[in-house]
Parts: sequence; structure tokens; C-alpha cells
Amino acid sequence: MALHLAGAALALIGGKPRTVVGSRKSQLAMIQTNMVLAELRSLFPDRVFEVQTMETLGDRVLDVALSKIGAKSLFTGELEELLAAGAIDLIVHSLKDLPTTLPEGLRLGAIGKREDPRDSVIFRKDKMATHASLADLPAGAWIGTSSLRRVAQLKAKYPGLNFESVRGNLNTRLKKLDTSTDDGPELKRYSALVLAAAGVIRMGWKDRIGEYLENDTCLHAVGQGSIGLECREGDDVTAGLLDKLNHQGSALRCHAERAFMRSLEGGCSVPLGTWTEVDLQAGGKLKIMGAVYSVDGQTSARGSVEVVLKQHSKAEAEAAGVQLADLLKSRGAMAILEAIPRENINAAPAMPK
Repeated sequence: MALHLAGAALALIGGKPRTVVGSRKSQLAMIQTNMVLAELRSLFPDRVFEVQTMETLGDRVLDVALSKIGAKSLFTGELEELLAAGAIDLIVHSLKDLPTTLPEGLRLGAIGKREDPRDSVIFRKDKMATHASLADLPAGAWIGTSSLRRVAQLKAKYPGLNFESVRGNLNTRLKKLDTSTDDGPELKRYSALVLAAAGVIRMGWKDRIGEYLENDTCLHAVGQGSIGLECREGDDVTAGLLDKLNHQGSALRCHAERAFMRSLEGGCSVPLGTWTEVDLQAGGKLKIMGAVYSVDGQTSARGSVEVVLKQHSKAEAEAAGVQLADLLKSRGAMAILEAIPRENINAAPAMPK
């Protein structure tokens, strides 16, 4: 991939250096981008920060389940092309959307402080007063989620519930939920959605969360709840800005999780979950749990690793993730992943015109 070190950052506006920040157009993406911009503008008042937005492939293709679109960079690839070309200087990502292997010439420059990484259950408005858990729903109830990982785990826990992919931004999905009815057409009778708690909280909808899914019910996605900031290799100016935004504890957890996924050659469309804890006050103790699942949730390989990060370093955290991946491989993880029907993760749809 060609590297343009001139970049947008060298441009001046009114004598001030400029940094161009890339983001998706969705409301949640812009909320997260504005959070980052507020920090950057506070830390670097003598620099101008501008935003360039775009719709990505994952934003445009809404009639196909994420697991069937096939590409690994659904929400990131087109922004990364702009970054590599020097048209923008950094990208604000939901870290769970960012592949664990980045294009040549690009790097993960910082990981912001993590919001709650758990998944959450949003009940339809007319059920909020009577339902506090998925366990309260009657057999046959329909749950909307776009994640194979969630479906695999929740099918095993709640075999009587039905699961259907629901796509679109959070506003769209919430509208689909609240306009559903129990006597509506099949697949449109959503009783609840399962969404990342972090996105719901950042949208200001925390009061809609009826249940948080703990790690004994649903391990969360790699990087979930974290904001990842991507920049070019060799762009020391932008790297220096991002250094100030890196949150050490969150970064160590996410580096371990990403190394775990990378070692299993997984992606965001694979039924793979994780959970991490780190205590930098207790000698840098890091615990990482993880599992891979069959699509029906009936077969899994799981385990956990606990280490002490003596140097509190990225390399140590990644080594812990690799150690967990090796443990799961010894327990049959690769056989489970290889048995996943390819149409569940590789079938690419026709692009919209």
C-alpha cells in the first residue's frame, strides 16, 4: 500500500496546523468521533481538527446479515484507503469493527478508555415493565441481533427463543423493535434486541437497558466498548497526538483480546467471544477468558489465562492472548471454526446500485 507521508496534517489553516479525522456517518460513530475531537481540541488548542465522514460497505448493505457479507473490513476498509492516500490523518473506529490485522503502512495509534463491554438486552417498550431478563420471555419469542457470536451463546442458554438478524443503525433497529407486535408477521415480532451496551449508553439510552449479559451467559466481542484510533506508520505528528489519548488499562485488555482473535484467524463474523480484566495496581495482573462456538451453540472450546504483566506492555498482553488461543486450539477450537458453514461467513451479496 503506497504511503503518502505528506498527509493532510501538514496543511495549515490560518497559520495553524490541521489534522483531518475520518469517521463513518452514523449517529453513534459521530458521537464517538466528537468525544475524541473534544479531547484533542482540549489538549492541542493550537491545532485545527476537521472531520471527513463517509458511508462504508457495512453501512450501505443492510439487507444481508453481517456474517454473510464476507469482507473483513466492512466498516473500515474504505476509510483506510483515504488514510493510506493521505487524505485524512486518523480514523475513529469502534474497535470491535477493526480487523486484527491492518493494511500495510497503517497502525493502531491509541485505544481510548473503555465503556462497558458487555452485551445488553433492550426490551420492547410494552414489555419493559414486565420483563427483566431474557429468561422472562415465553418460548417462541423473537430476539433481534446481527451477531453470530451472540446467537451461538444465547441459543445454548435459551433454546426456546428465536433469533433473527436485524441490521441498520441503532435508531433504525430501535424503531423496528418498538413498532413490533406479538401478533405481527413472523420474524417481525421482536420482543427484544441484543446490542452492545457501550453503544446504547453513548447514544443516551441507558434507561432502555433491561438486562446486562454477564460472562457466564454471553462473552463479549473482541474490543467491544473501546474506541480505536488508526493512523499511518511513520506519521510521527499524528502518533504524538494519539499518545495522549491512549488509556493503558483499556489498551492492555484490548491488545490481549485482539491477539487472541488473530491467533485463531477469526473475524467479527465468527462466533468467538472474550472477557478480560486487568489490575495495574496488583502487579499488572491480567485475566483473559475466551471461547469459540459452533453456530448452533452446542459445541464450544473455552478457557482462561491469568498472567502478570511485569512491564505493563503491549507485547506481554498480546502474549497472553496468544497463550489463550493455543489453549483453545488444544481443546478443539480449530475444528469448531473449520466446521462453520462457509455460507455463514463468506457469502458476499450483490452490491447495491
